[in-house]
Amino acid sequence: MNGRLGRGRSRTPRTRVGAPPSPGARRIIRLNNGFQLLFNLLWWMPVFYAYQRQAGLTDGQIFGIQSIYYLAFCLFEIPTGLIADRIGTRNCLRAGAVVMTAANLVPVLTPHYSGFLVHFLLIAAGRSLTSGAASAYLYDGLRAEGASEHYLKAEGQARALGLAAKVVCWPLVGPLMALAHCAPYVLSAASAAGSLVCAVLLPRQYPSDGGDRAGRSGRRTAGSFWHEATVALRTVRATPWLALVMVQGVALFTLARICQVNLFQPILLDHGIPDGAHGGALAAMTVAEAVASARPHWLTTRLSPVTWVSLLSLAMAATLAGSTLGGPWAVVALLCLFAAVAGFGYPLQRKLVNDAIPAGAPRATLLSLESIVDRAVCAVAAVAAGGYLSAGRLDALLWHSALATAVLLAVLHLLLRRHRGARDTARPGRAGTGANASALERSPSTG
Repeated sequence: MNGRLGRGRSRTPRTRVGAPPSPGARRIIRLNNGFQLLFNLLWWMPVFYAYQRQAGLTDGQIFGIQSIYYLAFCLFEIPTGLIADRIGTRNCLRAGAVVMTAANLVPVLTPHYSGFLVHFLLIAAGRSLTSGAASAYLYDGLRAEGASEHYLKAEGQARALGLAAKVVCWPLVGPLMALAHCAPYVLSAASAAGSLVCAVLLPRQYPSDGGDRAGRSGRRTAGSFWHEATVALRTVRATPWLALVMVQGVALFTLARICQVNLFQPILLDHGIPDGAHGGALAAMTVAEAVASARPHWLTTRLSPVTWVSLLSLAMAATLAGSTLGGPWAVVALLCLFAAVAGFGYPLQRKLVNDAIPAGAPRATLLSLESIVDRAVCAVAAVAAGGYLSAGRLDALLWHSALATAVLLAVLHLLLRRHRGARDTARPGRAGTGANASALERSPSTG
């Protein structure tokens, strides 16, 4: 096809199952790999807390910015989805890469509070622009090339390459900062600029459902979104099991994100581990999470998925509390254990939510709803964490987080048991939500 995606269904080539991808599909996969790797390669991730402290920001200011970032991400999720439908996924990827490049240069030019605030607001905008567009472009592109069966492998390959790049690059951040203090942000901007090159080189994409969408998608998409949002909220209200499983997921994801993004640097610094070693520690955590995420089948099927997620969340809380007791090496080991446990929990929780969604419900909107609630809770948690750290009470923060997690999960487990009993009673006369949830409980934890 000379590097261009198909112009319509009638011209979409078909490939045999198991056949190698066409040259056009291979080009799409290679450019997607490059875009995902470079766009998500944030060199400053292991040191941004220490960098902002050295720039004169207080813990309250640092975590306040993080709270605003999470809220901004929630707010940007809705309009950027509509923008992607209006201008096309390829143009959305380009716009996101431009925004991300600018975002990473802001701390170099204005290394103070307002600069870091603008930096994270732009990061939220850039990531929102590309969060669903990259997967949508890859899926539609491979389908247009008749290579749909290669989509899952291509997604996994892109994620694996991105993780490998972080593992290789993050340990270099400390030495590079010793040569040039702003190196992590300059390198992040260069990586984002590289992702822009990949986005520019992506083949032109035509709508897979015909060409008439282009002029009408804006208004129709907006109306469709609000309709689906209303249906999603009604589904959650009418399906207590789904609502409870979502709350359990918010607990898991909030605990993981706050620790792995916001607290791991203060924890390392509190145990005397220098800034230069933070990249290596985060790389080790990334490896642990990646290995566990790919092997959820290691968990026994003797326990239900709901029970496993509760136990994994409790284990994460216990490792956080345990990090207050050990020395530097023990803390790094516990953080790696925390990341591995989170890695086991991610695919399991995703399967739980997907299985709990009733047939015919707007699945994508419900998953987006969970993500928005998740980040809203993270915003509140970031403010609380900043208050604890400003008062010099890191150990108290970790213990209180562990205790709050244990209490929340105990209450959730009781509610889940009660609704499971009610669902089992209603099962003979219902083929919808109850049957779906029943199948969920019997499903093995394969993620």
